Amino acid sequence: MSKRENDASNVFRPSDSPLTEYEKEQIALRKNLERLKAERLAREAANSKDD
Repeated sequence: MSKRENDASNVFRPSDSPLTEYEKEQIALRKNLERLKAERLAREAANSKDD
């Protein structure tokens, strides 16, 4: 791999540094939004079966 390719792949590698509070909040927010979306889709599917 060339130096340029190596540097480019390092950009996307997860860092070993601990997460900041902001990053932790963003992860929690994303998980919550995904959970709510799944619950909404399940509710809509259940309601469509009842109709």
